[in-house]
Amino acid sequence: MAHSRGQRPAGSSDEADRRGWLALADPTVERAGSGDGAHVAKRDLTLRSPYDHQAHYGHKRDFSWYGYKVHFSETCDEDFPHLITHVVTTDATQTDMEQTQAIHQALDQRGLSPSEHLLDAGYVDAEQVLQSRSRHEIEVIGPVSQNYQWQAKAGEGYDLASFHIDWDKQQATCPQGKESVKWTPGTDQYGHPKIAIRFGLHDCRDCPVRSLCTRSVTAPRILAVRTQAEFEVLQSARQLQQTEAFQARYAQRSGIEGTHAQGVRALGLRRTRYIGLRKTSLQHVLTAAAINLIRLDAFLEGKQTAKTRTSRFAALAPVEIAA
Repeated sequence: MAHSRGQRPAGSSDEADRRGWLALADPTVERAGSGDGAHVAKRDLTLRSPYDHQAHYGHKRDFSWYGYKVHFSETCDEDFPHLITHVVTTDATQTDMEQTQAIHQALDQRGLSPSEHLLDAGYVDAEQVLQSRSRHEIEVIGPVSQNYQWQAKAGEGYDLASFHIDWDKQQATCPQGKESVKWTPGTDQYGHPKIAIRFGLHDCRDCPVRSLCTRSVTAPRILAVRTQAEFEVLQSARQLQQTEAFQARYAQRSGIEGTHAQGVRALGLRRTRYIGLRKTSLQHVLTAAAINLIRLDAFLEGKQTAKTRTSRFAALAPVEIAA
């Protein structure tokens, strides 16, 4: 009969035991991955592997994983190879939005700040646009969040854009000409400044088009808006991103998707060979360097950059539909 001696796996420690028991004892630790800002500190305590205490649960759209998250920045000049200029590896629980200013700061320190930065929607909101302009003189180009108010979704009724806001008087006017009666500055659940603008109870109750404004039976309409600068940037960006000019300009960002695909398919980007954030980060930097060398070699040999592949099914579409 063979006997085995109990032994801790490599990388295990009393700290791992403590964090493991904490995760079992405190249910909020497990819920921290949902993005609730109230449990940001505890999400890092969740232990997913006895071998790598820094590997955590990540989720983006329909894709979930345990490990880390890597962010690439690259050039997108048409006549030159697209080279990766910055790489940052983070905890998988950190959002893309948390990295926008950190990436700009790192590029600025190395003298690589672009005049324009094409970013995925996850990196962009009104606050990031304003901070990038004021701190780094970078124009952020990317889709901001859509208007999800039920009036905008239905294509009828009075959404926020239908109201006129006088910031100097701290008063809003509805499409029926009624003025707000209360202006209350505050913060949202994430600590961002916001303003609650309330209209008069009797004005709203007696309004002939009340059904186009609010679904409440008795309560007056209340607008929740950001600061003036963020509000104006958000409204302007939403209008701009509906134009063909924006779509053509933003289409250049598609190259970064090819970069990730190249890293995954050719260089094993999604499989870390090491344990821990620092070593995984080093692997990602080396992967980016390898991609740059491959692209420089192709450029020097005169090879043309491949265009976005058209699927066989899409190729069957008539010209007028495909256009």
